[in-house]
Amino acid sequence: MKVMVAIDSSPASQRVLDEAAARPWPENTIFCVVNVVDVQRFVRLPTLIEDAKREADLLAKAGTEKLARSGHKALSEVITGFPRRAVSEYAKEWPADLIMAGSHGHSAIGRFLLGSVAQGILRTAPCSMEIVRSTSSGPAPSSHPMRILLATDGSDCSAEAVHSVAKRPWPAGTVIRVLNVEELIILDGQVAGYPLSSVYPQSLLEELTTQARDRASSAIEAAREILQRAGMKVLDDQAIELGEPRALILDAAKTWGADLIVLGSHGRRGMDRFLMGSVSEAVAIHAHCSVEVIRK
Repeated sequence: MKVMVAIDSSPASQRVLDEAAARPWPENTIFCVVNVVDVQRFVRLPTLIEDAKREADLLAKAGTEKLARSGHKALSEVITGFPRRAVSEYAKEWPADLIMAGSHGHSAIGRFLLGSVAQGILRTAPCSMEIVRSTSSGPAPSSHPMRILLATDGSDCSAEAVHSVAKRPWPAGTVIRVLNVEELIILDGQVAGYPLSSVYPQSLLEELTTQARDRASSAIEAAREILQRAGMKVLDDQAIELGEPRALILDAAKTWGADLIVLGSHGRRGMDRFLMGSVSEAVAIHAHCSVEVIRK
């Protein structure tokens, strides 16, 4: 497995390195610690770019040494460009299976006005990505048994997420909870705020709900079987929720105290993502814990 760790000089990036160092990984996993020199900062002072590159090289090499002390194989790389895209471009060139980056914890307003490097990487990444967050002031979550919330909707991309979790090692004692979220069909002409009962006949609502729960049960059982065959400990509860997926996943993760949310990406891009939004992106941005978005 090839894991790219994107860092800067912030405490959030040190947390990413702590998490990568503490977590068990598949045999022969190799890390690439990447630091980006943001050329935009040196437009008026181009002579300082070389100094910035030397500092970035020291920072990246310090990251590789930290991983090496934990027994991992690692190399470092300094790239120039705009961080939101440069990381994804290098991940495609290397090529990476997973990108890990930290969240600086900007407020919702800050994210809306200024954007986020992690969010930008998530939108453009050619592979899976994990946004690493601290859930406490203690050690990295994966230095002790983890609580992993695996969200699925029964789709192909959700199946990718299940297989990704199943084929990787996790800390001893890790527990996985499979959550299936089903969103009932909403008519294009429905006015926001009106209850479903004002649009659908009761008999149709009952039929739609029954079908959604049946699909959810099948998806959960399929996921459990795959995970249990891989020797994972899976909670034996029927975690089926009907409603708006983003809110349901976030609420379930916070209530359960998850260390990590894993979910698949439907791969929307560009205007389609702008108009329709993305469940995986919304969860990754607003979750209280780390989030891993799986792509093929």
